Amino acid sequence: MTLNKKNSNGIRRRRMLQVAAGAAMAPGLLAAANAQPSPSPTKAPLPPGKPGDFAFLTGEWRISHRRLKDAAKDEWDTFTGEATCWGILGGIGSIEELRIPARNFSGMGVRLLDVESKVWNDFWVNAKFGILSTPGLTGSFENGVGTFIAEDVIDGKPFISRGVWDRITKTSCRWHQASSKDGGKTWQPDWFMDWVRA
Repeated sequence: MTLNKKNSNGIRRRRMLQVAAGAAMAPGLLAAANAQPSPSPTKAPLPPGKPGDFAFLTGEWRISHRRLKDAAKDEWDTFTGEATCWGILGGIGSIEELRIPARNFSGMGVRLLDVESKVWNDFWVNAKFGILSTPGLTGSFENGVGTFIAEDVIDGKPFISRGVWDRITKTSCRWHQASSKDGGKTWQPDWFMDWVRA
């Protein structure tokens, strides 16, 4: 899918969170510095998703954000936020209302399980625009870790985003993302969200 700049607010959750944090991607954000090798995300078949995979997210949360501002300088921005999450449709859906008061931002994540293909799709709405995105990230959980991938073409070059849910307990969890410009051979981490129950 080619990125449509006019409607980029609905393309990916990752871009919305970067806008929410008050900074566009800085030059060199995806530089090779700190890149981590990883197998290609598009080769292995996904484990089947199932109803209730996002049940761990239901409730009220306080979130500590850590966002990469400049990869070359290893410069990070930190701020706090909060979220309210609940399950719908017998566990095949999960709603997240994200609030970042320090950035005057709110948005909503809608995660839905495609029952036939057994894959989760992650939709996003920025409160500023009120437009439901096409699913940006798709994926599933395996061994307590949820991995979600979005593939795009930006400025004529392939671009992959990976969001991961891990460290899941009854009172905490983590979401973090990374990006790849080389087909998933290396990854540049650029956002960490540490969730703690309110």
